[in-house]
Formats: sequence, C-alpha cells, structure tokens
Amino acid sequence: MRSLFWLVAVFAAAAALAVFGRTNEGYALIIYPPWRIEVSLLLAIVVLLLCFAVLYTTVRLVQHALELPLHVRAYRERRLRERAQGALAAALQAYLEGRFVRAEKEAERAWEGGGAPGLAALIGARAAHQLREISRRDQWFERAAAAGGESLQAARLVSRAEVALEERDFAAARDALTRLHESGPRHIATLRMLMRAERGAGNWAEVLRIASMLAKRDAIAPGVAEEHKVQAHLELLARAGADRRAYEEQWRKIPPRDQALPRVAAAAARHLTVLGNAALAREAVERGLAHDWSGTLLALYGELPETAPPERAREALARIERAERWLSDHPEDAQLLVALGRLCAAAELWGKAQRYLEAALSFEESRAAHLDLARLQERLGRLAEAQVHIRRAAEMP
Repeated sequence: MRSLFWLVAVFAAAAALAVFGRTNEGYALIIYPPWRIEVSLLLAIVVLLLCFAVLYTTVRLVQHALELPLHVRAYRERRLRERAQGALAAALQAYLEGRFVRAEKEAERAWEGGGAPGLAALIGARAAHQLREISRRDQWFERAAAAGGESLQAARLVSRAEVALEERDFAAARDALTRLHESGPRHIATLRMLMRAERGAGNWAEVLRIASMLAKRDAIAPGVAEEHKVQAHLELLARAGADRRAYEEQWRKIPPRDQALPRVAAAAARHLTVLGNAALAREAVERGLAHDWSGTLLALYGELPETAPPERAREALARIERAERWLSDHPEDAQLLVALGRLCAAAELWGKAQRYLEAALSFEESRAAHLDLARLQERLGRLAEAQVHIRRAAEMP
C-alpha cells in the first residue's frame, strides 16, 4: 500500500514538473566573468535540488564514517547486555528448577556481562548456598554488596536472613531482619521469617507479639497463630519455674482469651497445683472449659491438688458444686461424670461418687471409670466388686 502511494506521488510530481516547464517562461542568469550562463528556471531549480541532495548525502556519509567506531562499540555493548540479561533469566530459571550448578554458572555470565550485577550476585549466592559452597556464597554476597548499593539492600538482607535460618543461625537472621525493618516497612514475609528466628533464639515474648500482629493482618491461619501463641505462653510460664509469685504474675500477664486455650490452661493448672495455689488452678481449668469443652481439662478438673487435707476438702467441694452445674447442660457426658465421681471420692462422699461413676459407665465404658470404681470399692472393703472392675478395665482395648 505504501509503495503504491509513493509511485503515485512520483508520477504526480513528474506531471507537475512537466506542466510547470511548459507554462513557465522564466530563466536564470549566472554571470561569472568572463562567463555568462543563461538557463531555464526549471533546470536551475532541479540542478540546485540535485546539488543539495548530493551534498547532504556526502556529509551524512562522512559523519557516519567518523561515528562508525562509536556505533560499533554501542552495538557490542548492547549485544553484551542482551546476553547478560539472557544469562540472568537462565540463572533464575535454573535456580527455580533446582539446577544450582547451572544457576551459578549463568549468574557468573550475567555478572561479567553487567546485566543487573546485583541480582546476578544474589542468585549466585543462593545457588552456592544450596551447593554448600560457603566460601563462594560469601564471595557472591560481597559482590552483591559492592554492586547493588541501596537499591538491593532489602533483597540482600532477606537473602542473608534466609540463609541464616537454613543454617539455624538465628542470631544472624535476627540481625539481618532487624536491620531491614529499621530501614523500611515491615512486610508480612519478613515478619514470618523474623518469627522463625525469634522462636529459634528462644525469644518467646517476641514470638507472641509477632504472632498476634500476623493474626490481626490475616497473614497466617488462625490455627497456626494459636499454636505459636500456645507454645510461647507455655515457654514463658515454664521460665517462671518453682517461684510461685513469679509464676502467678506471668499467668496474669496472659490475656484472658489466651488463658482459656486448653493446653495453656491445663499446663498452668498442673503447675499451680504443684505450687499450692489450688484456687487459681481451678479458675484456669474452668476458664479453659468455658472456651473449649475438653476431655483433658475435665480429667484434670477431677484431680486433687497437692495441699493439706482441710484445704483439699474445701477445694474439692467447690469443684463439685461447679461441676454439678455443668451437669445440667451436659447430663450424658461420661468424662464429666467420671470427674464428679473422683471429686466426690476425694471429699469422702462415697455414695455420690459411686453413683456418678456408675452413671458414667452406663453412658460409656472407660478404663478410668472402672479403675476409679475399683479403688472406691477397695476403700469400702468390697474387694470382690473391686476385682470385677479391675478385670473389666484390663479387658478393655
């Protein structure tokens, strides 16, 4: 289509010149002593145009010839950059495919070609790390620091942190991530990495804080966040050790919502019982049961605290009263009935204990109920009946 347009344009110009030549009677006079030249105006115009075209072409050719070395150098640099970019893409693809030897070789080519040398150095460092070439990995990181400048600082620090986490060097990972967060915003991915580093370093208060932050942002699943919180609370409680006052203070620092988590409530109740704070242990289990009706907590609720007999009896009566209120909402819960039987036995309410344990067996056969009934019958001197329950407990799978 374009060739047809130019053909029409040429014919139109030729026709215009022909018409102009016939109708125009002007002439051009050129005097250069002792010569005098007279030509038609049309011819003079054509000659001038041709001279201009020849002169322009000559100048352009000379200029191009003079600039030829620059063009050649630019062409070579462009080709080198294209090869370097291709090598960088090949290095990244090889790394993602798990071909780490090839990834490092292609990263070397990209580095030498100057195509994003900082990124090439980081890919080379990661590939060398996967190959367990520690000295080469560190050399790559030095290259990345020299070539990347501030623009690649975040990528370099994240790579450092990931490498440190894989080597379980949690202090180095924390240092890199802390520097990253000091220089810019905190991203979800780096917060997850920081939580791993804090867990490895045993900084459970930080683990708790970061897990709560990620949970608020919906950055981790609720179950995963709860698991992190439970582990952090258990570790912080365990650090309080045998100091009753310190343990109670640490327990009160835990938010009520987290105190109600079954594993946290159970661990706290067991330790508080050992420390002699039966009332706080009962409160912990009751809060946990209000959050999650757990068989583990019910069984724990039926265990007696290691305290003096008068206080033990009062504590058992308080638990019986609370458990009987629960029984109105869970009348057929065998585990609750077993717990009530144990509490009544601890309070020496033998008749009520037997009724609750037998009711539990009527809803669900369990080894725990048979063994509790056997112990109760032995206390009452009914050895034959105790042997029956012991035999049934032994026969259960």
